[in-house]
Amino acid sequence: MRIIAVCGSGIGTSAILKVNAERALGRLGLTAVVDASDLASIAVAASDAQVVLTSTELAAAVRTALGRSHAEIIEVVNYFDVEEISGKLEESLG
Repeated sequence: MRIIAVCGSGIGTSAILKVNAERALGRLGLTAVVDASDLASIAVAASDAQVVLTSTELAAAVRTALGRSHAEIIEVVNYFDVEEISGKLEESLG
């Protein structure tokens, strides 16, 4: 399984989301490759991803950039809240 964490520039915020997604997966007993990406590169980065994690503010832009991708887009309100991320991943993957 592959998960992409997306922010506007692909540097800080997506890296935080990536680390916390890995923590959430560990709590759930799941394994996945989690990568960070910027919005401009998301179409290529998520070409084989099952899940894309992003903010509510970027979700519409991510949907547009992905086009016909089959990846599920999960909107995360608080990138630091591992419980929120765990719950949303469990709902999606469980």
